[in-house]
Amino acid sequence: MTALILLISCSLLVAVGFLLSFLWSVKNGQYDDTYTPSVRMLFENELNEKQPAEQTASNNKEQEPYNHPST
Repeated sequence: MTALILLISCSLLVAVGFLLSFLWSVKNGQYDDTYTPSVRMLFENELNEKQPAEQTASNNKEQEPYNHPST
């Protein structure tokens, strides 16, 4: 009987934790925009083509191989 009470109290504690985290996420706007993330991958290439040349140059610089200081 003691184990049953312990399991019920633990499950209620976990349920209250999930409820509080859900309410916190709703209050902070996690579910305000549900449309944009679903279509973002469809327009990703168009956004990359509109990037300025400076950003593209910095991206190329990051891809240079790493030279070890001892060589």
